Amino acid sequence: MGQFYNQPDFATTADDNVQVVTKGQAGQRVGNLNQSCLYVGTGGDINVLIAGTTGFGRPFAPVFFKDVPSGSVLPVIVDYVVVSSISGPTTATELIALK
Repeated sequence: MGQFYNQPDFATTADDNVQVVTKGQAGQRVGNLNQSCLYVGTGGDINVLIAGTTGFGRPFAPVFFKDVPSGSVLPVIVDYVVVSSISGPTTATELIALK
């Protein structure tokens, strides 16, 4: 999914089994969304690890999105949804990973 010459501008797969993981689980690749964007069913705050920003000695640095509205698509490609960060907990629910 994205604005690239070899990818469609729409989602071609969806997975409603999105796991919200801890730092340790992300380090073990539990719940990897494998470069997906997120549909947010019930809005709230979301902590994510942007695709390609973890591993290989990079620091654990979740990005915090505040007050994401219900029924929206978060237009960011992510690998993990994280339980919490220093900014606060993930409170959005009914997440669907789109690719």
